[in-house]
Amino acid sequence: MVKIGIMGFGTVGSGVVEVIRKNAQSISRKTGRSIDIKYILDLRDFPDSPERHLLTKNADDILNDDEISIVVEVMGGIEPAYTYTKRALMSGKHVVTSNKELVAAYGAELLAIAKEKNINYLFEASVGGGIPIIRPLNQCLAANEITEIVGILNGTTNYILTQMIKEGQSFEDALKDAQAKGYAERNPAADIEGHDACRKIAILSSLVFGKQVDYSKLYTEGITKIKLEDVEYAKKIGKVIKLLGISKKIGDKVYARVSPVMISKDHPLAGVEDVFNGILVKGDAIGDVMFYGRGAGKLPTASAVVADIIDIVRNIDRNNRFIWVKTDDEFILDHAEAETSYFVRVKTSEKASVINEVNKLFGSCNFISIESPAAADEVAFITPVRKEKELQSALEHINHMNCVNSIYSIIRVDEE
Repeated sequence: MVKIGIMGFGTVGSGVVEVIRKNAQSISRKTGRSIDIKYILDLRDFPDSPERHLLTKNADDILNDDEISIVVEVMGGIEPAYTYTKRALMSGKHVVTSNKELVAAYGAELLAIAKEKNINYLFEASVGGGIPIIRPLNQCLAANEITEIVGILNGTTNYILTQMIKEGQSFEDALKDAQAKGYAERNPAADIEGHDACRKIAILSSLVFGKQVDYSKLYTEGITKIKLEDVEYAKKIGKVIKLLGISKKIGDKVYARVSPVMISKDHPLAGVEDVFNGILVKGDAIGDVMFYGRGAGKLPTASAVVADIIDIVRNIDRNNRFIWVKTDDEFILDHAEAETSYFVRVKTSEKASVINEVNKLFGSCNFISIESPAAADEVAFITPVRKEKELQSALEHINHMNCVNSIYSIIRVDEE
């Protein structure tokens, strides 16, 4: 029998307990051993819970118990999760987590401790919720040189954009709808401003490229500026807008970012809608591989956590070799040096002057128009592919023209 301690009895923690209880016989058959939950840590009281006899408010009950060999950290946030996780690993306990913030910030250090102690720090649920992605990258695709990862990594923002595209809802109304259905938090900033997706692409980049990718150094832009007119312009040219996490090898450097992108309706990720996530992995031997499913939610995330527990029970005496290292090397490409194309909307009282200036700055551009009163006094165009710093410099020049009121939108365009 393997005894575990669970830290956190919120949505994911209660889901982990539910999956373990419901599938106890199946788990025992797959591992050859039964799993016993000895303690559940939470500062709250749950007087009506059937698990109330396992609840404790003292972390030491789990961390100092030699019978507990696996700690499940589903608290979220950096502290006290980091302190508890490090203590657990240092004492020789395996740790499973869904905590993307902690893995993105301290993954290299915690993985190094696990390797030194010949135990495991597993985090399948930290990126794709119920979508298996960490283990396939580390094992099934190990023979490949991964060159690029592109993903819809946040279900909340994907639901909002789907409502804007399919139902014609404004961003504000779609957000309220997502909150009413429980897809968005009361404070949705981490989702709609792109921070959640940024941590996930940082974890995937670290795993694939073997070096800690500091998420705080990645360009991150959310969907709060996307308007219905942008959706209409995208539709006019056969594209849809998605919030994408992108990571790719460029020479000896890695370029990673999170931002809205206009992608073709034929793109593999274009059909990923509602709260679903999709992750496209490009390998030199296998080509394109797509991972698709529910990226969040109580039971999908709990499923990934329990899968990690099962993996540890099967390999209780050895380290699974998930590893990346922290380095001082500047291997992350400066965002300003990356190349892309922009979709731009300019509010102006003199369209001809702006069109003339745009053609001078960029050469021949692809100008777009839509049938909308809101678009009557604006110029919309797609730039050629240029470095970000060159595009920003040109747009700064346009923004200072006397006849330009403002630049409404700047959205990156995938021209593949």
